Amino acid sequence: MPDPNPFVELLARVRAGDPDAAAELVRRYEPAIRVVVRARLVDPNLRRHFDSLDVCQSVLGSFFVRAAAGQYDLAEPGQLVALLAKMTRNKVAMQARRHRQAKRDARRTTGGDDALAATASAEPSPFAVVANRELLAAVLGRLSDEEREIARRRGDGQEWGQIAEELGGTADGRRKQFARAMDRVGTALGLDEEETDD
Repeated sequence: MPDPNPFVELLARVRAGDPDAAAELVRRYEPAIRVVVRARLVDPNLRRHFDSLDVCQSVLGSFFVRAAAGQYDLAEPGQLVALLAKMTRNKVAMQARRHRQAKRDARRTTGGDDALAATASAEPSPFAVVANRELLAAVLGRLSDEEREIARRRGDGQEWGQIAEELGGTADGRRKQFARAMDRVGTALGLDEEETDD
């Protein structure tokens, strides 16, 4: 019997809602998110309105909800880092667009260190997001019966091929169906912003 993969086990525990696993994942991977934020967030006017902690919380919150629903197939840490980096780039780009819109243009805002001191987010930590079963229930409640069945099966650890064999269709088709459903629900609940590719 091959040795179990500690990374895959960690993700399985995160998917199951284990707060210790979530804390471990945050401890290991939050620094990578912060690096991407700092590399992308070069405009000092934008830094007055949000900081790396805000973006980290948003990225990790979206990741944990989608992971709990079984959306991701990640086999190694590099895949997780790449996924979190992409999510981070998308969130920073969305925030920049939002703040540059006519009435929110950060370039029109004045303020010094007092404005910077007020940037910490009052939102719950990623740990609270994982522990918050109500949020997962809200996500699942917005899925169709078929999408909810796919989420249940993914949560039980079924592979896409097995799901397609039992429910019909192709593995890739079921994966894409579920990804579209999670995008729709994530946007409706304010967990995700529009996806952009860099």
